[in-house]
Amino acid sequence: MTDAKNAPERDSTPNATQPQPPQSDRQVDRQASLSDRQVDRPWLFRTYAGHSTAKASNELYRGNLAKGQTGLSVAFDLPTQTGYDSDHELAKGEVGKVGVPVSHLGDMRMLFDNIPLEKMNTSMTINATAPWLLALYIAAAEEQGADITKLQGTVQNDIIKEYLSRGTYVCPPKPSLRMITDVAAYTREHLPKWNPMNVCSYHLQEAGATPEQELAFALATAIAVLDDLKEKVPTAAFPAMVGRISFFVNAGIRFVTEMCKMRAFVELWDEITRARYGVEEAKFRRFRYGVQVNSLGLTEQQPENNVYRILIEMLAVTLSKNARARAVQLPAWNEALGLPRPFDQQWSLRMQQILAYETDLLEYDDLFDQNPAVDRKVAALKEGARAELATLDGMGGAIEAIEYMKSRLVEANAERITKIEGGETVVVGVNRWTVGEPSPLTAGDGSIMKSDPAAEADQIGRLEAWRAQRDEAAVQTALANLRAACKSNTNVMPASIDAAKAGATTGEWGDVVRSVFGQYRGPTGVSANPSNRTEGLDDIRAEVARVAALLGRKPKFLVGKPGLDGHSNGAEQIAARARDVGMDIEYEGIRLTPTEIVDAAKRDGADVVGLSILSGSHLPLIAELMDRMRDAGLGQTPVVVGGIIPEEDAKSLRDMGVARVYTPKDFELNRIMFDIVALIEPAQTPAP
Repeated sequence: MTDAKNAPERDSTPNATQPQPPQSDRQVDRQASLSDRQVDRPWLFRTYAGHSTAKASNELYRGNLAKGQTGLSVAFDLPTQTGYDSDHELAKGEVGKVGVPVSHLGDMRMLFDNIPLEKMNTSMTINATAPWLLALYIAAAEEQGADITKLQGTVQNDIIKEYLSRGTYVCPPKPSLRMITDVAAYTREHLPKWNPMNVCSYHLQEAGATPEQELAFALATAIAVLDDLKEKVPTAAFPAMVGRISFFVNAGIRFVTEMCKMRAFVELWDEITRARYGVEEAKFRRFRYGVQVNSLGLTEQQPENNVYRILIEMLAVTLSKNARARAVQLPAWNEALGLPRPFDQQWSLRMQQILAYETDLLEYDDLFDQNPAVDRKVAALKEGARAELATLDGMGGAIEAIEYMKSRLVEANAERITKIEGGETVVVGVNRWTVGEPSPLTAGDGSIMKSDPAAEADQIGRLEAWRAQRDEAAVQTALANLRAACKSNTNVMPASIDAAKAGATTGEWGDVVRSVFGQYRGPTGVSANPSNRTEGLDDIRAEVARVAALLGRKPKFLVGKPGLDGHSNGAEQIAARARDVGMDIEYEGIRLTPTEIVDAAKRDGADVVGLSILSGSHLPLIAELMDRMRDAGLGQTPVVVGGIIPEEDAKSLRDMGVARVYTPKDFELNRIMFDIVALIEPAQTPAP
């Protein structure tokens, strides 16, 4: 394979075997001026990728590296992220859907086959199970003969944002924080080039955070981690550990605001690390961040417009030299439709390469220094963030303020959606200029990639074979040592690495930490009390009141999220809008089994059941739920489903008996509310 990290990024040397055209004086002058000017190195080029199986993902990674990608960004599937093996009941339908399944060292070995980890910079988007996945990575690297001290990369390892937005948490906050800092302390001693945590504000913006909230909540998370970490490392080593904390941020479409937000991040982090932690060396106060630009704004309608959105959003984190990202990964233009193809990922990679190598961006100092408009905006963002940080500090810090932050995000997201619905926020092709030509890019069966339906069975078969051939006694001894480490104050990393080498599985590691630390159900952020937002709700409120009069009570709407998908933004907004228009809502949050949802529907006498699934596992989960609804005598209760659902899957769901199917193009919540009320009335009112 081509080692893209060591290969020349571009060939600027003329081919000596071909005659060269004469150079003009202007060309000579320009080359001379460029040779005298310092040209910055570009950021790391990454593509967030992983699907189906470790073997299929390995082929994808090696293909992307050959195309010029300079770092890996690994997406894991939901069972791996939440500490379950691929054959667990909760993993059904989720294996290999939103990332690659890694159940044991054999999977990790296969994932990086023929990719020299000692020479690679690998980012792993993993949080609750970060100690375990890093342990597997270390074990795989050692098998390759790598010098572990040379490993470079990042584990995201930010559990607080999981409680607020993404939802792949496992254990309660305090033991989870302990495992974060265990990882950090271990890397200080053994992996000095590794970033032990990526404070992740990306999902905060996806959940609706304002720029001020994104700044404050991310910085509060970093403070919570550093306050805990400083008790685990020698005082003299602490400044260098501050320097190893990195960030992973989001860049939205409001280009100027996003660029100013990044400058505010840089300045606030410098202030905090100097004033709170006494870090004197400037290099340890540097705000180091990677970025994926906004996926929340990618539209199903006129998806070709997403190409321009992605480019503009990338500029926000690259144009300002003093706040430039160290690594950039871009979504594909068609991610609102389904799984991107290799070509779609290549298109996004080429966008980065053109900006870095064809333009003169890297040849100049910061373009925005001493710009009065930029300075005013940065100052305003910092002021708002400081006020929010003061509020969080008054609550005892980020860990104690999780419920408050979650409710703030839900309300901010509701305001964002209301502005789109009302046309105050323009989204081209969605609420303005909606008439357009059919896109040839989305024509035909090959417009998106489809996951291999046989991948789950293949993964489970290899998992069963792995268990059968390992030394079971050695595994049980390693797991017992891991349990002992969790119960004491011993760092969990050495025992996790030993368990990985012995052949333990992701689910077994997860079972140990769940048994010692307990499980956790995060706050939903959806208050039982209606909000103050009333504009535009009069008509739907009147309709709800009319049906309530016929029923003799409020309509009862149960919102549920079956499976392991933790993307709860849509479910929260549906529940909040139903509450605000006068329905009696029941929403218990994420990660419910079909059985739990059906039991709740029967217990509460739900008039409608609404389900949200964004992981692509809608067909098996909904099929099971519909069977259980009929078995429970609820076959006449309407079920509505929302998610990233291709039309052929939507037809299959309707054939199962699902009453309505909604996708990202259905952004008008009031219209959905009218649909739900219409489903309730005929189901509850006797025919004349």
